[in-house]
Amino acid sequence: MLFLLSPAKSLDYDTPLPAGLPHTQPHFVPQAQRLIDVLREKSPQEVASLMSISDPLAALNVARYAAWQPQFTPANARQAVLAFNGDVYEGLQAQTLSGDDLQWAQQHVAILSGLYGVLRPLDLMQPYRLEMGTRLATDAGANLYQFWGTRIAEHLNQQLAADTSPVVVNLASQEYFKSVDARALKARVIECVFEDCKAGQYKIISFYAKRARGLMARWAIQQRVSLPQQLEQFDLEGYAFHPPSSEPQRLVFRRDAVSG
Repeated sequence: MLFLLSPAKSLDYDTPLPAGLPHTQPHFVPQAQRLIDVLREKSPQEVASLMSISDPLAALNVARYAAWQPQFTPANARQAVLAFNGDVYEGLQAQTLSGDDLQWAQQHVAILSGLYGVLRPLDLMQPYRLEMGTRLATDAGANLYQFWGTRIAEHLNQQLAADTSPVVVNLASQEYFKSVDARALKARVIECVFEDCKAGQYKIISFYAKRARGLMARWAIQQRVSLPQQLEQFDLEGYAFHPPSSEPQRLVFRRDAVSG
């Protein structure tokens, strides 16, 4: 079983990390280098327009592209699961996971990335910004979906090769999950949906849903979840499985009031 997460726009390369924390190398460095080469040709103004970001943020990322190197070390990079700092990762709280938890996550969690394709939690990652939905033209096509093609799905297939009944649990956004070619993926896909009650109606509230995806990943890591039916037991911060709203491939979890 493999749990998919989106990356985060916010990054943390300042918080000190424990000494001796293990790290691994990302798989798609040559492809990332190709994308960096394309991005390096763009001015700060072009980056700002391409990504719909402010001029200061564009300048920061142009500097990141310039500094990027194909050699990843603890001096210029940090473990992906500890570098991302958005809502999902506030729920995941990877810095409080045990060493054994992180090693389990290394085998069962995959972070999708516009620049790096797929990252394992302990893969070193240099800072960047490149949303998967960015229409960055390359020699492979007009956007990143065309650039990555079937590579991501094929890589996930390799990670799941030892499973007799491979399952992908999608905790990523639709923008990122679209990068996984459904025709090439040889696994059952289960989507987890998190709804909160607002004005008497249950709906997906983006901030809470993102945090809940991280909570689900953390719970799965700590519980060593290996079977789809175990997912129904998730109950952190007031969420509970709601069978009437669920289907075998789409599990709905509802919460009546924010807690925790």
